[in-house]
Amino acid sequence: MAIHYRIERNALTKPGTWRLRFLPQGIAGYDEVAERVALKNPGSSVEQVKTHLQSGIHEILGMVLEGIQVTLEDAMTFRPAFHARLSTPDSSLPPLEELLGLNIAASRSLVRELQAEANLVREPWTEKVPTIQAAADTVTRLNNVLNPEGVLRLTGNNLAFDTEDPESRCVLAGTESGSEEQSQFAEITEREVLVVPRIPVQSHPWNNEYTVSITTRYTEHGSIRTGTYGGRLRTPLEVPLSAMMPPPETGILTGSAATPYVVIMGGPPTGDERLRVQVEHNLQDDLLSFRLIDMRDGGTEGLPVPVTGNGVYILPGFTGSAVSSLDIRVDDYTALKTMVLNDYAGSLVDILDVRMA
Repeated sequence: MAIHYRIERNALTKPGTWRLRFLPQGIAGYDEVAERVALKNPGSSVEQVKTHLQSGIHEILGMVLEGIQVTLEDAMTFRPAFHARLSTPDSSLPPLEELLGLNIAASRSLVRELQAEANLVREPWTEKVPTIQAAADTVTRLNNVLNPEGVLRLTGNNLAFDTEDPESRCVLAGTESGSEEQSQFAEITEREVLVVPRIPVQSHPWNNEYTVSITTRYTEHGSIRTGTYGGRLRTPLEVPLSAMMPPPETGILTGSAATPYVVIMGGPPTGDERLRVQVEHNLQDDLLSFRLIDMRDGGTEGLPVPVTGNGVYILPGFTGSAVSSLDIRVDDYTALKTMVLNDYAGSLVDILDVRMA
C-alpha cells in the first residue's frame, strides 16, 4: 500500500514554489468499498453492505438538512457550510446553489492514523495528457453506459480540445471493429466533455463494447497527446421475447468475440421493459453468479444464480418487473470469466431492452 504523489510547480505563487500533487491509483465507489467490507464480514453480502453504506449517507444528509451536525467518532464530521459575503447585514441572500455547501472534516484521530500508516511514493514528472477518469450516460445516470439516446459525460483532467484543430478529436471505437470521430458536443472543458454520441456499428449485435479517447494539443505548436479511458463502455441490447414461440437468441455479456459467450433463449414477459443483467465474480468460491437488476444503482434485484460452467440457467426476475424470468445459456464460461476479471474488475453489466415480439 502506498500513496503516490508528484512534485509540480505552483505558478500562482511569487516567488515560485513547488507543491505535491496526489496521483490516484484508481477510483473506488460503493461497489469497491462494499466488496472490501464484505470480505472482512462474511455474514454480510456485498449488496447488503452497499445498501447500508448508501442508506447511511442518505440519513446523514437528512440529519444535516434538519440542522444537526453529524459527528462520527474517530472518523469525520458533517455540517452545512456557507459561502456568501454580504455587503450589509440586511442584504438579500444569494441563491442556495451559491450560498450553501457541505463541510466534511476528518477527525484528528483519523488523520493521525493515516499519517502513522502512510507510505509515500514519489512519481517522476510525466507529460500533460488527457486523463478520462469516469464516463457516464446522462439519461440512465449509469457509469460506463454508451446510450445512443443519451449524452455521454466524460470527466477527468486536461480534457479540453479544439474542435477546429484537424488533429484534435474525441473518438469512440468498437473493441471488435468500427471507429467514429465525434462531432457533436454539448460542452468541452478541462474537466468535462459532454458528447452526443455517434456510435460505430460492429460486426455482430453482441459486440456492444467500446472505448473512448481524446486527442489534443496544449499549445499552438505542441505535440499531439492522446488519453484513453481505462474502462469499457457498453450499449443497450435489443431482446425480442415471445410467449407464443421460441424467440431468436440474443447474445449478451460478450466483448469482441465472433460468437457470444452468453445468449438469452427466452422468457415469459408480460410487457416491454428496460432492465439490466449482471455477472459477478465471487472471490470466496471463485465462481460467477448472474442476476437481473433494475435501472437504478442500489435498486431492486432478482436472486443471484451461481454459474459453474457452460449450460442453461434460469434467472428469476425482481419485484415489479414485467420479466418474471429469463432463460440463458452460457456457451463459453472460461472466456466470460477471463473477461469479467481482466476487463471489468469482477463485475460486468449489460442493459437489456426487452420487447414483446
